[in-house]
Amino acid sequence: MFGSKDLVGLDIGTHSIKLVRLKKGKKGFELLNFGIMPLPPETIVDETIEKPEVVTDAIKNLFKMEKISTKEVVTAVSGQSLVIKKINVPKMTEDELAESIKVEAEQYLPFAIEEVNVDFQIIKEITPEKNEKKEGEDEPKITMDVLLVAVRKELIENRNKPILDAGLKPIIVDLDVFAIENGYELNYGIPYGEVVALIDMGDSFTNVNILVDGVTEVTRDIPGGGNRINHELQKNFNTDHKGAEKLKMGIGLNGVSEKDVANTITTVLGELSHEINKMFHNFIKSTEKNINKVVISGGCARIPGIEKILTENFDIPTEIIDPYKNIKINPKIFDLQYIQDMAPLAAIGIGLAIRRLGDKTKP
Repeated sequence: MFGSKDLVGLDIGTHSIKLVRLKKGKKGFELLNFGIMPLPPETIVDETIEKPEVVTDAIKNLFKMEKISTKEVVTAVSGQSLVIKKINVPKMTEDELAESIKVEAEQYLPFAIEEVNVDFQIIKEITPEKNEKKEGEDEPKITMDVLLVAVRKELIENRNKPILDAGLKPIIVDLDVFAIENGYELNYGIPYGEVVALIDMGDSFTNVNILVDGVTEVTRDIPGGGNRINHELQKNFNTDHKGAEKLKMGIGLNGVSEKDVANTITTVLGELSHEINKMFHNFIKSTEKNINKVVISGGCARIPGIEKILTENFDIPTEIIDPYKNIKINPKIFDLQYIQDMAPLAAIGIGLAIRRLGDKTKP
């Protein structure tokens, strides 16, 4: 690494921007800043920033509110314009793979190779068993499992523009899925011998990342999340977006039955769980491994009773992530109740803020 300077984690979401700054000391990390700035509807649509000037103003206001002078930030991208896939290639050095990765990647990409930035991580070597050699065949070759990452350049440019316009420097562009994974490992350790499904329930998409021994085995973005719940609440109870948000978070409205609201939310979560369960079943069938637990983050993780609902839907123990589990928080500076209430929204920001200058940039 070239240094350990604190960087600001900037999670630009559909409805808000979350800012996290951490200080790294001898005993671990301490929270220096946490802030949220709401964004007007339609500012970001399907992971694309449609109104960059609005995002720029929000970022400036957030930095001013938190009194931060640091210019270097870490941000992340997500959505349908990226590919994350585990592939198997012949054994080679990292330098050799760096030269050949674009050729390897082309067969897995739904878009032209010149449109993307490609990155990779070598996971492990695969040594064939002696009995795999058949008579008359050459000796089985040693191969490698590699995690391939490809992101469309226009997605990165779209995410960086309002940050640059705010006078800041996006030092690292990560992926939401890896930020959550990094934050999980910081707080819970690498789950060797376990299969853990990290589910980030955002507004437009729900990302599922299945980790085997702490390494991504398969990840997928499933359309739907908080916006789908809001849409059904607005339709069923003749309310606006703000009213739907209140109902979703358990804040009642006059003349609205709590039971009916709960039924609407449970129905939508059931539909989403059905899609996730199909992914789980495919994973279990192809790997013959069971999923030990599910950990959820994102705005929907704040819905009252969601742990119980999803535990029943998945038939797998489900818990809400605690992104501050191993992070020191000064109660004289922060409202601990507020920090805890907003914790599921901080998961990506925490994972970004632990990055340091000199880290390998993704993608």
